Amino acid sequence: GWLFWRVMACGRRSGDSKRQVILFILCVCVCQSRAETLRYSLPEEMERDSFVANIAKDLGVPLSQLAARKARIVSEGNEQLFQLNQNTGVLTAKESLDREEICPQSDTCTLFFKIFFENPLQLIRGEVEVRDVNDNSPVFPEKEMVLKILETASPGSRFPLESAQDKDVGINGLQNYSLGPNPHFSLATGTAKDGVKYVELVLQRQLDREEQGELNLLLTATDGGSPSRSGTAQVRIVVLDANDNIPVFERETYEVHLAENSPLEQLVVRVAAADPDEGSNGEVRYTFTQTSERSRQLFQLNPTTGEIRVTGKLDFEEAKSHKMVVKATDGGELSAHCKVQVEVLDVNDNAPEIALTSLTASIPEDAPPRTVVALFSVRDRDSGDNGRTECSIDGDLPFSLTPTFDNYYELRTNAALDRERTADYNITITATDWGRKRLSSQESIFVQISDVNDNPPEFTQEVYTMSVAENNTPMLRIGSMKATDADAGINARVNYALVRQEGKEQPEVSVNAENGDVYILRPLDYEKVRTFEVTVRAADGGSPPLSAQAVLRVVVRDENDNAPVLLHPPPDSSAAGELVPRWAPSGYLVAKVVAVDADAGQNAWLSYELAKATEPALFRVGLHSGEVRTARAVTERDAARQRLIVLVRDRGQPSRSATATLAVALVDGFSEAHLRVSEEAPAAEPDGPLTLYLIASLVCVSALFLATAVATVVVKVRRARRNETENLSAFPTTATESSAGSLPRSYVYDVCFAAGTVNSEFRFLRPLFPCFPAGLPPGPGEQRSSVCS
Repeated sequence: GWLFWRVMACGRRSGDSKRQVILFILCVCVCQSRAETLRYSLPEEMERDSFVANIAKDLGVPLSQLAARKARIVSEGNEQLFQLNQNTGVLTAKESLDREEICPQSDTCTLFFKIFFENPLQLIRGEVEVRDVNDNSPVFPEKEMVLKILETASPGSRFPLESAQDKDVGINGLQNYSLGPNPHFSLATGTAKDGVKYVELVLQRQLDREEQGELNLLLTATDGGSPSRSGTAQVRIVVLDANDNIPVFERETYEVHLAENSPLEQLVVRVAAADPDEGSNGEVRYTFTQTSERSRQLFQLNPTTGEIRVTGKLDFEEAKSHKMVVKATDGGELSAHCKVQVEVLDVNDNAPEIALTSLTASIPEDAPPRTVVALFSVRDRDSGDNGRTECSIDGDLPFSLTPTFDNYYELRTNAALDRERTADYNITITATDWGRKRLSSQESIFVQISDVNDNPPEFTQEVYTMSVAENNTPMLRIGSMKATDADAGINARVNYALVRQEGKEQPEVSVNAENGDVYILRPLDYEKVRTFEVTVRAADGGSPPLSAQAVLRVVVRDENDNAPVLLHPPPDSSAAGELVPRWAPSGYLVAKVVAVDADAGQNAWLSYELAKATEPALFRVGLHSGEVRTARAVTERDAARQRLIVLVRDRGQPSRSATATLAVALVDGFSEAHLRVSEEAPAAEPDGPLTLYLIASLVCVSALFLATAVATVVVKVRRARRNETENLSAFPTTATESSAGSLPRSYVYDVCFAAGTVNSEFRFLRPLFPCFPAGLPPGPGEQRSSVCS
């Protein structure tokens, strides 16, 4: 893998695409040649931290790459026997290796390991053969062996002896037996089919119990090591009186197949030997001989019946077969031997073992599919289908398993990840074998998904409407805007800001960048600004940041901060003069007080009341119309001059008010009174531009009303002429203060409009007497006016 990246780097620097392809093919060839298994050899009983090999040199990997690629040793099994120094690249043994302990039942002892590289991922197989050294001497099961032989035994008879055991193998194992000098016996050795060396005594000269009843021989076992090792045992020969029949087994070898999960006390086999002698010479007893201690622990032989039963837990993975020798001895101490070979059958009693080699604890949510998350291996100690395994992932998760080699699997992503939907995964990997009764094991892998800024902030509303009363205090908080971000950490940290628009004034509001609180910067005036909108942007802290916008609408609530303003009579003029004839009946319209209020709602609803009058009982004021009328008929006793103060009040809390002062003259002769009033109170100046603006704004609304009023008056005039009850002159085309008609007891009206209202009203000014042509006397009850034009 390191060579691959070096070659590709050279290809990139060269800039030649053809050369890059050639270098890639060369790299593949070199990598395939490097994929061979590394094989090493090491003698047993070496000291701790003994040198095994220089991995860096053998692989051709620079030392700097070992640490950079996190090279490490992964041994098969749970015990780590070797260690790799990343600084030197040297492979050493962690402990002193004892071949007889590691491989007790094998002639060859090979330890397997793998070298694991990351960045990029690479596995290299390795083997270490532990060579045997002659560190064990042959050992006999018993220091003294006793043989009882009939004196009638013929020369050439053979008597098996207990074989010596040597834990070493090969040339260091048991090689030869020797017997001390004696006149009766010689030694014969041989090798059985299973490769085990056996030894037998061969009678060379017939025994004579009366001459020598007991012989002591020295048996020596020697291995082939250099220097050689040996072990000895005493062979005591007891010469017996004649017992001419020896036990005879039914079979020379008993072969049995036994499942490893066999229960205790299960019958394995029953051996039987027959002896035709009578009495004690025909009574046969059975014992184990030339049988290992482990087999004696697993099996029990009944000395009377010859039944062999299970007394321990069999384990196919520990030993696949057990060999035992049964000796049958009669009462005359004659014996015979048979072999019992038990083949242990494998059952599915080992669940698969999952070993995690590498794990990426956190992956970004934008990781592409097929991203490697973890590397693990599966091992089952059973054999055949019981040892074959398969792996799966529990649940519907965006991950999959890919087998590699040597029962290694890669855990990869197989779909796009979304941290906002699932922030972490607890992946359960199940390994199941192929046995009839399938066994399984599980391993949980926790993978956390790291956040990527893929979600913009979202406002809880598209439009936020907030209200504030006018004349507010500066920096008043009126509400809060809220935006949420589905991301995490800094990607979810939202900052708020106003969107500046070119060509517009600085907004009246401010938004807290941290929490979205909205503040009014300065006092507002409802009469100038009733509502305004600004755009607020919420941006997260990602790189690059994502943002969203929402509209903030601020509505200004009206406060009663404006008093009513009088349009008629004008507040800056002297008391307005009004003429009322002495014959005015109750309800006679004297004048109309007109006022407006710049506020809105109930703050602009006006009411009129008579605050003070010379004779309060004579006049009354319309509560909502402002019309001043007589409350009763005018009498001769009423004072000629009346002064009225009208109070105009709005309905705000607290309410505001203004006053209008009216001067009313009660007259008998209307023309003379008009002159006097005109002399005492000069005509009021025009209302100025404000009145013109008001008339222009409301003329469209009041046009229909005026037309109707004019038509009604014309109809009445014509009807009056037909009746010839009064001489009426034509209704003037315009009604202003400067033009008066010639109608007797008729009145001229001014049209007054209140700002901010859609109502149009007539204001009664004063009565004018008609002018008569020269030479014509006034009619009955009429007066001649000197004010005629």
